[in-house]
Amino acid sequence: MMRILISAVLFALAPAAHAATCSIGPAGTTQRVAIGDTGRAMTVHLPTGFDPSRPAPLVMLLHGSGGTGATMLRDSKLAEAADRHGFVVAAPDAWIAHDQGFVWNIPGVPTVAGRIPGPGDPDDVAYLTAAIDWFVAQGCADRSRVYATGLSGGGRMTSWLGCVAAPRFAAIAPVVGLRAGNPRKDDPTRPDPKTCRPKAAMPVIAFAGDADRTNPIQGGGAGYWQYTMHAAEARWAQLNGCTAAPVTRWVTTGVYEELYSGCRSEADVSGRITVGGGHSWVADNDAMWAFFARHRR
Repeated sequence: MMRILISAVLFALAPAAHAATCSIGPAGTTQRVAIGDTGRAMTVHLPTGFDPSRPAPLVMLLHGSGGTGATMLRDSKLAEAADRHGFVVAAPDAWIAHDQGFVWNIPGVPTVAGRIPGPGDPDDVAYLTAAIDWFVAQGCADRSRVYATGLSGGGRMTSWLGCVAAPRFAAIAPVVGLRAGNPRKDDPTRPDPKTCRPKAAMPVIAFAGDADRTNPIQGGGAGYWQYTMHAAEARWAQLNGCTAAPVTRWVTTGVYEELYSGCRSEADVSGRITVGGGHSWVADNDAMWAFFARHRR
């Protein structure tokens, strides 16, 4: 017993391990970074003023079907928002080749090529969570402030991360791609509750355009889409235990919000719709970050 007590005291008095200093750099740059032993790399932007001794919030930015992380970072202008607000952006590539880019592996959901990924396809959830662990281990990212956003197919993948890896993300922001699980096989106008069972409440802010013909907010479209954006919002509100009646309001000229509040762990669900907006990056990056910044894991 004495030996155990002495060991415990010595352990308590031992100095804490030195925190890693982020070696990606310098601040304000965008570069291609190899992620540990995954065999994959991604485009990473460190914000202006980034302090390598202080882990920063991390936003995972997922490209649309047929795209790449580098083009998504360029087109979303999220690096400029990162410089304003001080977060790291990581823009990975999916690993199923399509056209000049890649598509994400969402189990049971056909890609834009119409093929359902099989067991031999790369596990993108495993890769993205391994990447988070790597950024944290390198001292570059704060594990409690990791977020995900993405466009179209990347929005669907972002939604999938909310379903299957909720404890790893403090909030998600799908852009023209909000889902809440796969469409039901017997009634594709409704999400299948068996395919989205998050282990923690998930704050959601989603962006879309009411003139999107690829992923229409009114539902329909391709086999991976089908149910309405409103149905997806309502399902996330149900999953988050939201108790207040949904409220619709104008947040700025030409953009209205459907908001579900009174939710477990303050995990509100917001859908922001741009009138006349199409299938493009319609997100307000500053509003997205303001939502993200309110949440930690």
